[in-house]
Amino acid sequence: MKALTPAEAITSRMSVRAFTKEAISKETVLKLLNISARAPSGTNTQPWKAYVVEGKALDDLCKKVCTAYDDIALNPELAKEYQSAYDYYPTKWFSPYIDRRRENGWCLYGLLGIAKGDKDKMHAQHRKNFEAFGAPVCIFFTVDKELGRGSMLDYGMFLQNMMIAARGEGLDTCPQAAWNDYAKIILPCIGAKENEMLVCGMALGYADKNALVNSFHTPRVSAEEFTTWVK
Repeated sequence: MKALTPAEAITSRMSVRAFTKEAISKETVLKLLNISARAPSGTNTQPWKAYVVEGKALDDLCKKVCTAYDDIALNPELAKEYQSAYDYYPTKWFSPYIDRRRENGWCLYGLLGIAKGDKDKMHAQHRKNFEAFGAPVCIFFTVDKELGRGSMLDYGMFLQNMMIAARGEGLDTCPQAAWNDYAKIILPCIGAKENEMLVCGMALGYADKNALVNSFHTPRVSAEEFTTWVK
């Protein structure tokens, strides 16, 4: 495989939603995590903690979360039992962010032939999050609850390193905040301590190049649009 330049690794990164079952060695995962740990962090606090889940452990965890997700579809009141420890999205959406969110959703669903209002198909597609999109590895990242907001900024740089390093190894990822609502199931399964908060999960593996869903690439606003020059 031809080595990717840093720019190629960054621009070829995408959220893959269908993986092959091809295994990834422990050595490769550790290599990616060690590269990622070179991310900067305030006063070198290094707030990240990773739990690599694979094999039967991943299958069992996916089944538990999928069951909870399906139960909520039948009884929406159960959603109150499953809440993320932090607000990833705003409590009230507004432009231009709501417009981008809608565009993202309808473009993906349109590609997959899921019509507006087709709740069963939407449910089935979103459920694939909790199957790690078929990836052989899913990594769950936690942070100490007592750390400040700046540690989440540090964490973002660590996670970006992970995704770009994966591209450098010919691998793909999907960062998943979808898992966060089910932290009460996930954290005990992975052996996290009481002081830990789930930041996100990340599916890791080789993209299924034949899967239609992986032809979906999200657009980006140009730098000219979000940049102001001050002189």
